[in-house]
Amino acid sequence: MLLASVNLNKRLGATGARSRLAAWLRERGVQILLAQEPFKPADRTPPTLGGFQCAGGDGYLAVWVSEDLAPPTVSAPTPWVQRIELEWLLVLQVHLDAGAGSLRVAQLVELAALAAAEKGRPLLVCGDFNLAPRPEDGLFGKEVSAFTTKAERQALQQLTRIADLTDTTADDAPVFTFERVSHGKPSRFRCDLALLSSHLTPVTAITADSSVRSGPTAFTDHSALLIDLPLSMRPAEPDDVLFALSELNGSTPAVRTQHEHQPHKTAMSRQAPSPASREVTEHLTGPLGIGSVLDHGCGRGTDIAHYRSAGLRAEGFDPHDGFGWPRPRQTGFDLVTSVFVLNVLPDPWQRIQALKDAASFARPGGYVVVVTRSPEEIAKAAADGNWSVHHDGFWSSRSKGTFQRGIAPCEITAIARQAGLVPARGVPVLPLPGGCHAVLTKPTA
Repeated sequence: MLLASVNLNKRLGATGARSRLAAWLRERGVQILLAQEPFKPADRTPPTLGGFQCAGGDGYLAVWVSEDLAPPTVSAPTPWVQRIELEWLLVLQVHLDAGAGSLRVAQLVELAALAAAEKGRPLLVCGDFNLAPRPEDGLFGKEVSAFTTKAERQALQQLTRIADLTDTTADDAPVFTFERVSHGKPSRFRCDLALLSSHLTPVTAITADSSVRSGPTAFTDHSALLIDLPLSMRPAEPDDVLFALSELNGSTPAVRTQHEHQPHKTAMSRQAPSPASREVTEHLTGPLGIGSVLDHGCGRGTDIAHYRSAGLRAEGFDPHDGFGWPRPRQTGFDLVTSVFVLNVLPDPWQRIQALKDAASFARPGGYVVVVTRSPEEIAKAAADGNWSVHHDGFWSSRSKGTFQRGIAPCEITAIARQAGLVPARGVPVLPLPGGCHAVLTKPTA
């Protein structure tokens, strides 16, 4: 799903600029527009964009969504922040103060608190920050501009560190998003930013489009950021669609059938323990001194019997009531296993929450083993089965509501950081053909 973020410099009220913007949105296939300073006066009724509906906002910050899509929940924690819930992704659209650096520092501190309050939910923070993140991102003539202070950069670094965000457009050679001539010298800044949860960067393409600010088709003086998210939005109800974007650009309209996700239907009926559980008892439980195990997402519980037969105190939990493994009261397990759970959950936020829940059963200093299907195995199965794309993976069966995504070890550890876990050092590697895994530990402090 393609999202665009751009400072419109209050030009949306002009018919010509609005027409050129609408043409650009159609040409690029944008489905969600995040706009900073879209129009004036700030309290006027938002202008109409053909094929889009305004989901909320004012002349400071506003969001338009394709009429093919259900409008997201939008709120304004502050006048300079807009909070937008896009399915599993939380977007904070910002427009920081254009004048005082001290005010931008205070805003960045407040923004870090807002991000931390989301408790690890996948996050995109984008908009016009009115600062240069690095010295080379702001030039006056050929020299580094003095506009951005050291305190602002430190506050921005604190935000990215607290929320584990990546400045996605921080290339070695800056791609400036705003340029003007001031006092006879060119002033160039990379100030329009997209800060994204680090574990999402491998699956999200973000580019700056300078065509919107130059030439006869220009409609603003800032570059637009085009953000291609691994996200499938809910379609609008038919009665809510007045003039769909698909009718303008000739694309296929969004499928309006809702699919209930049912991960329990991926659980296998086993007559023998899983290969993963056998490798755990063969390679991990002895060297790590494991005495107790919880199988988190245990399905029908075949692996629990295997752990018990190996002399371990073993329990299971599965949120599907039909499997008969209710949430245990006991915590403080030496080891918690999560086998083929994360890869059947259809969005990154659910995966983080599931891993957080698994970690809550481990003792401090204990271990969590996560096993997933590999990206290569899922890619082959998707091609062979003609699976349809959903979020960052595939519907393996639309009729059953089952989802699959291949998850590599590096992605497991990235999700683990959001769940408060870290990779365990010096532990054996499990031989699991067709699967990926990570052995994690729960910090003692």
